[in-house]
Amino acid sequence: IVDRIRAVLREKADERTLASSQRFFKEPAKSYGVDIQQCSRIARQLWPEVKKLKKEEVFKLCEELFASDYNEEAHIVSSWLPKMIEQFDEDDWHIFQGWIEKYINNWAKCDSFCNHTMGDYLMKFPEYIDRLKEWALSENRWVKRAAAVALIIPARKGHFLNDIFEISDKLLSDNDDMVQKGYGWLLKSTSEAHQKEVYEYVLK
Repeated sequence: IVDRIRAVLREKADERTLASSQRFFKEPAKSYGVDIQQCSRIARQLWPEVKKLKKEEVFKLCEELFASDYNEEAHIVSSWLPKMIEQFDEDDWHIFQGWIEKYINNWAKCDSFCNHTMGDYLMKFPEYIDRLKEWALSENRWVKRAAAVALIIPARKGHFLNDIFEISDKLLSDNDDMVQKGYGWLLKSTSEAHQKEVYEYVLK
C-alpha cells in the first residue's frame, strides 16, 4: 500500500506546485509537489482497502508514512485516522504523542494531524485534557502548538472552555510565532461558541 501511494505521488508530482508550496514554510519542507486535493483523493481511494486491516496494521502504515517526512504522506495519515475514531482506545494517546514528538516538524503536519485525530480523541476521552495541558510546557514548538490546535474542533462545538483558557495562559508569553498563531487560532475558534467569554479573556 505504501509503495503504491508513493508511486502515485511521484506520478502526480508537479514542479510548480513544489516550488510554490515551500513559500508557506519558514523551514525546509519535504514535498513531492502534489496539492492537498490530490492527496485527499488518494487517501479516499485507498481507504476501502485500508479499513479492512487491523488497527495495529493501519497504525504501522501510518508510522511508515510519517517517517518518510513528506508532507503529502503525512496528510494521507491525517485523512485516514479520523475515520478510525470508534477504534481509538486510551493507550493510543502514547502512540499519537510519540508521532507528534518524532515526526511533526511544520505547521501543516501539526494542524492536519491534531485538528481531527487529536480533537476526536479528546472528545472521546476528555479526561486526557490534563495530559494536553502538559504539552503547553514542552520545549518542542510543535508539541506546544499541538496543545492549542488539538482543541480547535471541540472549541467550535463549545467544549473545554476553562481548559482552553488555562492552556492559553500557559502559551500567552511564548515568543514563538508558530505557538502564538496556534493559540490565537484556538481563541478565535472558541469565540464561535463563547464570544463574550473570549472577548473578556482577551481584554483581561
